[in-house]
Amino acid sequence: MKKSALYLLAFIIAAIGLSGMLYKWRVLKFPLTPNAQAEVWTVEAKIQFKSDGGPNTVVLHVPSQAAGETPGFTVAGENLISRGYSQDYSKEDGRISEWTTRESKASASTALYYRADVIRDNRVSDRVETPKLAPPLELDQLGQAALETLIELSEKDSADPISFSRNFVRRFSSDTLGDEAQILAQGRETALERAQFFTQVLGVKKIPARVAQGFSLGGDEANKTLVPFLQVFDGGIWTTIDLEDGSKGFPEDFLVWTKTAAPVLTVSSDEDASVEFVVIENLTDALKIAEKNTNVRDTKLLNFSLLSLPASAQANFRILLMVPLGAFVMLLLRNVVGIKTFGTFMPVLIALAFEKTHLLSGVTLFIIVVGLGLLVRFFMEKIRLLLVPRLTAVLILVVVLMAFVSILSNRIGFEVGMSVALFPIVIMAMTIERMCVAWDERGPSYALRQGFGSLATACLAYLVMSIEALRHLFFVFPELLLVLFSLTLLVGRYSGYRLTELTRFKSLAK
Repeated sequence: MKKSALYLLAFIIAAIGLSGMLYKWRVLKFPLTPNAQAEVWTVEAKIQFKSDGGPNTVVLHVPSQAAGETPGFTVAGENLISRGYSQDYSKEDGRISEWTTRESKASASTALYYRADVIRDNRVSDRVETPKLAPPLELDQLGQAALETLIELSEKDSADPISFSRNFVRRFSSDTLGDEAQILAQGRETALERAQFFTQVLGVKKIPARVAQGFSLGGDEANKTLVPFLQVFDGGIWTTIDLEDGSKGFPEDFLVWTKTAAPVLTVSSDEDASVEFVVIENLTDALKIAEKNTNVRDTKLLNFSLLSLPASAQANFRILLMVPLGAFVMLLLRNVVGIKTFGTFMPVLIALAFEKTHLLSGVTLFIIVVGLGLLVRFFMEKIRLLLVPRLTAVLILVVVLMAFVSILSNRIGFEVGMSVALFPIVIMAMTIERMCVAWDERGPSYALRQGFGSLATACLAYLVMSIEALRHLFFVFPELLLVLFSLTLLVGRYSGYRLTELTRFKSLAK
């Protein structure tokens, strides 16, 4: 394959891996660091009412879980808490939670709860809504004349439906209301009533509008109060208008609870029922929040992710996914630096063994076992065994040596010696055999150099593989292995000088 084709292939593979990682990071909000924390708000609605002893129905408007329906946020989880009431959700007139019962205790004060975990989510809804005009206004002759005057004044400084709506709202938000605004404001003292009135006025002008209610998640207030906003439809989007000053947009960290002007709570047995909203802000594991967010999106991604595996399997994969990284470190040391090792993957397997023994203890135990194994191997040369019997004998002796070192270290008080059995005994047996052959054929200097090269490579691979940030990245974003694969393809075609050869051929260069 030509180099240009290889470069193109490596680029495509790396692009696929990075695209998957960026999607999970930027869209699904999977964290890049192992200890990252994310904001989560627990919002609780407490409903209090009195029952009359008969059937009762409690209806509470709750936030939507659809993508982008709650700008800036999403409901990652919710539950209903009730006593003796059946519960369900429906989408009549927005999204509502409904509690029902056939019998209730007469005159008993009852409390029901709706609780939701809210997280940040900047998705925009792609659902195309069919806006509806508000019902027409019913005004007397004086009110109709005042309305026509305000509409005419607002149209003078307006260029589109949004600017007209903002100008009209401002005429009711000034400190000193005009005569026309005072006439129309009578009987509409609350902000919700004024918001409903504005939707009806815009309906007269054939402008779709609705009321959105919610509250800010920030601040130190224990009990939140629903604040209404006017939303006007124009150009395929809904524009939010503040009823206080006619400005655009919601305040910071504003949670849209419902998008209707209907009463947020209805209790059939008690017209004076009340609802209190309490918000608690917490910091929690960002990875868990990302998992919840993925489930809410219903992307099915977690079904084909390592996060869907049992906890024990996840722990194993956190280590297993580091093996390719250790192999890549060995590749750089051999092909670029020029360090000689026994075998291709022996240093990586030894590095995995260091997971249990730790670096210093593992190196010590490795040197002891291999050193004693070499002495026994040299002694066995006099027996003149064939290759396979000799390897079997060495393997048996390695196991015996491991048991001996473990027992001895345990008697001395070094419990770490018990972990020596975790070393890959077959690899160690092959290392002893190859070191002995190299000793005979190339001399002790060459054999020791390759032996210490293998140990140094294993140590460096262990240090890289034990970096917690890398473990987190490769476990949460396993598609990064494709990037590692593309780098391996590029390094695999390198055939130039190794760093150790610059010193080796220094006199030739002069």
